[in-house]
Amino acid sequence: MKFKLLLIVFALFAVANTQAQDKLHAYYKVNSSQSMAEIKAAIKAKLKAGGFDYLGGYNVENKANMHVIAFTRKDLSAIALAGKTQRALAGVLKFGIYKKGNATTVSIVNPEYLFYAYFGSNTNSYAKLKKISNEVHAMLKSLGSGFAGFGGQLTKKELKKYHYMFGMPYFSDPIELKEFDSFSQACGVIKKNLELGTANTKKVYILKFNAEKIAIYGVGLTSKSEGEAHFLPIIGEDNLAAMPYEIIVINKTAYMLHGKYRLALSWPKLSMGQFMKISGTPGDIEDTLEALTK
Repeated sequence: MKFKLLLIVFALFAVANTQAQDKLHAYYKVNSSQSMAEIKAAIKAKLKAGGFDYLGGYNVENKANMHVIAFTRKDLSAIALAGKTQRALAGVLKFGIYKKGNATTVSIVNPEYLFYAYFGSNTNSYAKLKKISNEVHAMLKSLGSGFAGFGGQLTKKELKKYHYMFGMPYFSDPIELKEFDSFSQACGVIKKNLELGTANTKKVYILKFNAEKIAIYGVGLTSKSEGEAHFLPIIGEDNLAAMPYEIIVINKTAYMLHGKYRLALSWPKLSMGQFMKISGTPGDIEDTLEALTK
């Protein structure tokens, strides 16, 4: 009896230990003593050295002390484009720079966290994706000290089927913004509206794959009452690398990830109380991005 009990205890410990090892941080960060300008330059130089492509950057909430840099690489894009779905969004990674007084934090959305959420069980390239993730971690470590995960953790299994709670949308439930007559028409309309700043927006980056008929638009949400300046202070500005929001065009249809999925995934420690304080934000974002398609 004692031996059986020991086996059960050992098995439970092994399962708990495996689950702990399987958990992924949503973000990683380091501390830096450099100026914002120096950090931006250092990130761009390291991206170039690592074969990554700089896509664009912007000041989140229109604040000079909050900056995001978006980037990609051809090998990552090739994996993300397989299947020609919204999984292509996993091809864009981001650095966040947040200066508070004399302290500056440089962060990333953990690539592996993003990959498991967006690819789920629909790829056999996790070994390649892990290598890319490790390279991005190495870049971040070289930018400062005190490398650490933050922002919450989820297991790989949880990420593959993530939704905030019962009745909430999954990754596989994107919102259709508009169907156009063609891919070129869709891209032309969205690009024009972004350049005009329609509906209080800012163009952060455009990543187009003409052969696959997929385009991704990084959109800064600049409205003081409904955009980033409204909801980020409520749910947490430390996670600024989750920005900007995206429109993805697939063939001739423009989509966005549902706000109740996209925001919850990016803020996994979000309490129900915080979520209720931004209950109108998913709808506000949808209205804003939809305006870019008109």
